[in-house]
Amino acid sequence: MALDDASTALLVQLGESGLPPISDMTPEQARNLGPALAEMYGPGPDVAHVVEPADAPVPVRVIVPDGTPNGVVVYYHGGGWVIGALDEFETLGRTLAVRTGCVVVLVDYRLAPEHRYPAAVEDAWAALRWVDEQVETLAGARVPVVVAGDSAGGNLTAIVARRARDTGGPALAGQVLVYPVTDADVDRPSYVDPANQLIVSRGAMIWFWGHYIPDPAVRGEPDASPLRADDLGGLPPAAVLLAEHDPLRDEGQAYAQRLTEAGNAVSTLLVPGQMHGFFTLLTLPGAAVGMDFVVEEIAKHLAAAS
Repeated sequence: MALDDASTALLVQLGESGLPPISDMTPEQARNLGPALAEMYGPGPDVAHVVEPADAPVPVRVIVPDGTPNGVVVYYHGGGWVIGALDEFETLGRTLAVRTGCVVVLVDYRLAPEHRYPAAVEDAWAALRWVDEQVETLAGARVPVVVAGDSAGGNLTAIVARRARDTGGPALAGQVLVYPVTDADVDRPSYVDPANQLIVSRGAMIWFWGHYIPDPAVRGEPDASPLRADDLGGLPPAAVLLAEHDPLRDEGQAYAQRLTEAGNAVSTLLVPGQMHGFFTLLTLPGAAVGMDFVVEEIAKHLAAAS
C-alpha cells in the first residue's frame, strides 16, 4: 500500500521548507524542529490541571483529567534519545488523559549526546519508581499503572517493563509500545526499503544511535536493544502499534513475536499507509486510528488489573 495522502502532503510541505535531513543536522538544529510541529497541534483538550512536581527525581509533567482517574500512564516521548521536549508532547498527553481517564505523566529524561546511554534508561526507571510511590497523591487512590512510549520512548518502555519484572516491581498493568526501537540492527529489510525513507530514515536512525551510543559493541546490551534480552517472559500485557512504511517496522514485529512466544498477552496493530511518527503527528488521520487502538488497549489493561 502507498503512503496515505495526508502523510504525503506533510512530507511535501517539509520538503518545500528547505530543511536538510536530520542526519545532516546538529542535535541543536534537530531540536528546533519540534516546537514548529507542536504549534500545528493546538493546545489540546481541557483537563483538570497540569503540574510539574518539584520532588520528582527527573522533570515530569503531570496531566490530570476531570473526574476520578482510573489509572496512571507513564509516557516516554520519542525523538531518538536526542530530541523531544515536554512542551512538544503535552497535546498528546492531554488527549491521552481525556480519552483514557488516566493521569498522564510525561517524563523529561536526559538527552544525548550531552547525556549518553544509559542516562535515558536510568531517568525512565527513576521516574517510574517515583510514580509508583506517588500514585495515591497523583490519582487520589491506588490505581493501576501503565507504561507507554513511542519510538525511543517505546524502547525505554520495554526496558523499564523488564526491569520492573526483574526487581519485583513496580507492578504494571500494561505496556504500550508505539513503533518502538527494539534492536540496533539497521540492516533489516524494513530499514533498507526505499519506500520507508521518509520522516525518519535509515540514515536518521544511524545518526540517533551514533549520538546515543557511539560504541556499536554496546548497542547490543538489553538495556539498549531489548529484543536481545535472554528472557522476555512474565512481562505485563503489551499493545504494539506499528506503521507500514517505517524502518522500525521489522524490529517492532520481531519484538511482538518474541513477547508472544514468551507467553505474554500481546495485541498488535500494523496501520497501513502510515510512516514512522504518525501517532504523534496529531494532524494526520492515521493518528486517530492509532489513538483509538491505544485507548482501547489501555482500557483492557486497566480492567484486567482492577
